[in-house]
Amino acid sequence: MHCHPHPPLRRSVLLGIIASATLISGCASVADQYQDPRDPWQGYNRAMFRFNHQFDRWLLKPLAKGYQAVSPAVVDRSISNVFANLADVPSAINNLLQFKLARASTDLGRVAVNSTVGVAGIFDVATNLGVPSYKEDLGQTFGYWGMGTGPYLVLPVLGPSNVRDSIGFAIGTQLHPLTYLDSNWHWGGVALHTVDRRADLLSADAVFDSAALDRYSFLRDAYLQRRKTLVYDGNPPESSDEAMDDAADDHD
Repeated sequence: MHCHPHPPLRRSVLLGIIASATLISGCASVADQYQDPRDPWQGYNRAMFRFNHQFDRWLLKPLAKGYQAVSPAVVDRSISNVFANLADVPSAINNLLQFKLARASTDLGRVAVNSTVGVAGIFDVATNLGVPSYKEDLGQTFGYWGMGTGPYLVLPVLGPSNVRDSIGFAIGTQLHPLTYLDSNWHWGGVALHTVDRRADLLSADAVFDSAALDRYSFLRDAYLQRRKTLVYDGNPPESSDEAMDDAADDHD
């Protein structure tokens, strides 16, 4: 006569296995969450990420949808062009600070053409003429001169950043023409620019939501990689890990 385990015993064993697997998985998740040396403040960053997500969900996104619904495409594009034209001013200054004189001249040329022929930047004539846009900022300038990124940092409302870029943003606002407008015009411009930029990103929401299992990590990694690429003008150096792998392949 064969003796079979009692059903409660089987359930206990099964529950024990499930609990162990869950505990191991949870430990792995915690380890993965805090091992990234670029992100030592991840506890705070994830909390701020959740806050920003709710802020966007309940305020920015509805405003952006309403703005897009009432603004004809040509008006929406014209407003985006105006803000892009204004952004060429600090870009020119930052290219000058990096001794990229040709790029600084190009930025100033864009401002001159778009502000005159383009009617205060409403029409992006410079791009239509094949004049490139660089959009350098102070965070890139700091990186160009060797300043490290510092830890990854999620800013309230503004979103992904790092210590270097946050300092650059705070100081760099003094280079933007909007800063020198009357207070009402300044904050009105900031609000309009924020909603306009969010409206331009609405089409990317579905791709972002479907592509990212962990939206926080996805956005962090994408931001850090993009900033690294921008600092090195599209040609970032390979990481030490990649260099070691290449050396090992060459040795083999």
